[in-house]
Amino acid sequence: MADADGKVDWLLGQDETYTGDYGYGAFEKQVDAVLMGYRTYHQVVSELSPDEWVYPDKKTYVITHKELEDKEGIYFTKEPLEPLVGRLKKECKKGIWVCGGADLIRQLMEKNLIDEYHLTIMPVLLGKGIPLFQGGEKEQLLKLVSLQSENGVIDCIYRKRSL
Repeated sequence: MADADGKVDWLLGQDETYTGDYGYGAFEKQVDAVLMGYRTYHQVVSELSPDEWVYPDKKTYVITHKELEDKEGIYFTKEPLEPLVGRLKKECKKGIWVCGGADLIRQLMEKNLIDEYHLTIMPVLLGKGIPLFQGGEKEQLLKLVSLQSENGVIDCIYRKRSL
C-alpha cells in the first residue's frame, strides 16, 4: 500500500498523461465516513494535502492513542473498534471507508468488521514496501462482485462469504 519509505507517489496508471480518476469520484459518493490510523492522517495533512483537508464532506475518525483535539469533521478516538464500527454502521446512510493504514486494516479483519473490500491494483511492482494485508491470522473467504480496468489500473470489489 506504500513504498518502503511510506510514500504513495507511484499511484499512477500506465499512461502518466491520463486524466481520468479511476472511478474515485463515484466511489467517494458511496461513503459518508472515513476511518484511518494516525500515520495515514499525519501523511495526508503533512505531505499529501497540507493546505486543505481532502474529505471535507465526510466525518473522519482517526484511530489513535494520542490525546488530540477534534477538528471540524475530524474526530480523534481511542474507542474500541467493535463499538465504533457498530455505531457508525447505524449512523451512516452510506458506507464507511477504511482509508489506511495496514495495522488498522489488520485489526478490523481480525475482528471480522470489514464487509466489502474495494481494492485497486496499480501497474507497478514495488518490491519492498508496506503490505496492505500484514500479519492477519484469520482466513478471509471473498466473492468477486465487480471488476473494472482503466489505464492499466484494476479495480476489484469483493464481499465476504461464509465457509
